[in-house]
Amino acid sequence: MSADILAGGKANPSMGVETRNDNNGDLVTATEEQSLQRGLHERHLSMLGIAGAIGTGLFLGLGQSVQTGGPLGALLGYATVGLVVCAVQFALGEVAALLPVTGAFVRHAEFLVDPAWGFAIGWNLVYGNILSIPSEITAICVLFEFWTDINPSLWIMIFIVLTTVVGLCFVRVFGEVEFWFALLKILLVVFLIILGLVINLGGVPGTERIGFRYWKDPGPFVEYIATGSWGQFLGYWSVMTSAVFSFAGVESIAMAAAETRNPARAIPKACKNVFIRILVFYILAILIVGMLVRSDDERLNDQSGAAGQSPFVIAASAAGIPAIPSVVNAVVITSAWSASNQSLLAGTRVLYGLALKRQAPQIFLRTTAWGVPYVCVLFFTCFMFLSFMSLSNGAMTVFWWLVDLTAAGVLISWASILLNHIRLRLAMKKQGIPIESLPWHNSWTFYSSCAGLFMTLLILLTGGFRVFTRGNWDPVGFVSSYLDIPLVTAAYLIWKFVKKTKVVPLAEIPLQDAFRKSEEDHEVVTA
Repeated sequence: MSADILAGGKANPSMGVETRNDNNGDLVTATEEQSLQRGLHERHLSMLGIAGAIGTGLFLGLGQSVQTGGPLGALLGYATVGLVVCAVQFALGEVAALLPVTGAFVRHAEFLVDPAWGFAIGWNLVYGNILSIPSEITAICVLFEFWTDINPSLWIMIFIVLTTVVGLCFVRVFGEVEFWFALLKILLVVFLIILGLVINLGGVPGTERIGFRYWKDPGPFVEYIATGSWGQFLGYWSVMTSAVFSFAGVESIAMAAAETRNPARAIPKACKNVFIRILVFYILAILIVGMLVRSDDERLNDQSGAAGQSPFVIAASAAGIPAIPSVVNAVVITSAWSASNQSLLAGTRVLYGLALKRQAPQIFLRTTAWGVPYVCVLFFTCFMFLSFMSLSNGAMTVFWWLVDLTAAGVLISWASILLNHIRLRLAMKKQGIPIESLPWHNSWTFYSSCAGLFMTLLILLTGGFRVFTRGNWDPVGFVSSYLDIPLVTAAYLIWKFVKKTKVVPLAEIPLQDAFRKSEEDHEVVTA
């Protein structure tokens, strides 16, 4: 396969090279260069990852984590998932620097693993983002109910319209909106961490020093389902699902590679920076929350839909600072909306990438004059109306259903990223290509990808363990935790059977052409 094919063109018949087949995993970049425009800069890319990851999982999900795992159990749970995120980010950065394509790891999967796997992962990601957006909009309803009793349907419609409008704007406009929202989120998190320390140390007049009091009573761990050490371990393990949901979005920064300037440089740098910032923010935030709020605080279990269950709002209210809860609530609303915008970007670009490969209807290839796949955006808009489920079932009940569904999809995406990286490294070894040839590389990432893949699959398979314990069977919980596994498996097998695809042998992955194209792109950028 020639470099011309890698660039998305057709081979010259006189050269004796066959025209590419969309059903084969032999395409690195394709016709997105003809329709999409490179409007995202490196600063946009870094902030997109932060905007996607700092959302309702941080501001609403930490409370339940402390309640089920205890302050230390929650901290260890987030640290464990944080290490997995580290492996995912570095694996994604190494592969995306070599193969900067729209759809990122979805297209990587068809090139490095099996075209049928790329199809299955792509539609899984579309499905995951379809669910993620209404979960964020549902959280917005929860937050607005802190102030007013106005019918939540009003807020649902307002934010559906706003999300759709932003999604139809030129990607640079989208990037600017997310850049400033992400900056606002960072400032809020820093503010909350500092405020939490001040409250904890008794710096607010009329409050006493708390310190690690709640780590002693009720204790660092919570016994979950069982008793003793086993129950404490289950409490720690139960934090995993909400932790995965909280970190969800960091893997999406490479989705718009075809709309990013100098992606071979921007994507790896963004992956590294986003990982460091997100991990620091989450670890510090969960530490502060565990110091400020008792794990048995009844307000953490509030299912009425009031934002008063947010651990940050609980801490601010307990300190007697009347304005803080409203300020926090307002910024959290913008955070939730920002995260929904980021999910829309990731989902629509994956759907566009699937259409490029004829794995989705060709109507999704239609773009505006400014390069936005508007049919993809309108398709996602239709599913935003799932947010109205919260009107009949309670906003927080629906929110946690969607959390479980989204977390399973995220874990499968992470597993695919890690598998892509492992396959790339094995193929390079098989073909005698040194790792120094990669545009960005680290000596230890092959081993971290293997360990991360094991942990990702373990969390995926045990995420719904509660329903298998005595007296806790819940068909809704079972479906929300495990529905994704048979869906992805079925999609993979169906496409494999229909298109007769095969797992690409390591020796046949056209890496030499990929490296040649990468070097040519680097020369163009530096010229």
